[in-house]
Amino acid sequence: MSPFRVTRTLPEDTTGAALRADVLSGLTSSPKTLPPKWFYDARGSELFDRITTLPEYYPTRAEREILLDRAPEIAAATGARTLVELGSGSSDKTRHLLDALVDLRAYVPVDVSGSALEQAGAALLAERPELSVHALIADFTGAFALPDAPGPRLIAFLGGTIGNLLPEERAAFLGAVRSLMAPGDALLLGTDLVKDEETLVAAYDDAAGVTAAFNKNVLTVINRELGGDFDPDDFAHAAVWDAEREWIEMRLRARTGVTVKIPAVGLAVDFAAGEELRTEVSAKFREDGVRAELAAAGLERTHWWTDRAGRFALSLSSVR
Repeated sequence: MSPFRVTRTLPEDTTGAALRADVLSGLTSSPKTLPPKWFYDARGSELFDRITTLPEYYPTRAEREILLDRAPEIAAATGARTLVELGSGSSDKTRHLLDALVDLRAYVPVDVSGSALEQAGAALLAERPELSVHALIADFTGAFALPDAPGPRLIAFLGGTIGNLLPEERAAFLGAVRSLMAPGDALLLGTDLVKDEETLVAAYDDAAGVTAAFNKNVLTVINRELGGDFDPDDFAHAAVWDAEREWIEMRLRARTGVTVKIPAVGLAVDFAAGEELRTEVSAKFREDGVRAELAAAGLERTHWWTDRAGRFALSLSSVR
């Protein structure tokens, strides 16, 4: 087997077609919405990397702390010979796992970005030439099949990204992950935890304005890819805590009444002054809720670890 392979499970124009569909649907709905995946072009990814280093943004540091402390326990509990990472990006945060998984033979990063996968795969092979890397260009929220690889397998979904899915989407996602798992496989899931509103809002509305630029970047993506004429200065960034649903919403709020034209989807969209476009939901979790959602998908939570401040959790689950 070649030490590095890339398999594309998405047609070449899938990304463009999905963007057109999401813009057409989201900007004609009430309230207006866009899914957060469109933040992450090259500029958006660079901005998010900066966000993870900001003093207000604790999730990345908290998760890294758990991985550094608990990676040997995770390795001992799973005995994984294959690590599958969903939404892998640069694969930076999994290096602690890769170091600890002494029996590891294969790594399967899954991401929609082929360039990110190729860069990460090349970097990993330079460090670990004995590792077989089989990258999948795929949308992990859709249907895909894992390549043949030695078991047991550890499927990792880190960063609290599951919080970007609405409850019904989370249920479908966890059910799909369960369908990929065989007896002996495990799921390592990162979840951001409920905490005080001030801490949560600050994490999504930093003093330096980096998150605001990240949020507005979705408008630049639409302009570039679909010929839109959004002026990002017409919109203000907002981060709002929904205490009932226990999630943060990122929104773009129109400063004045404005009409935006998006020729590629034949839209002219009116925004009233003060009208908001929701660009992200980021759910926060409680331990009992995580256990219940996993159980509903046919998974049994076997381990629960938090950082020392109790801000973020990693859970390990197996097939019931």
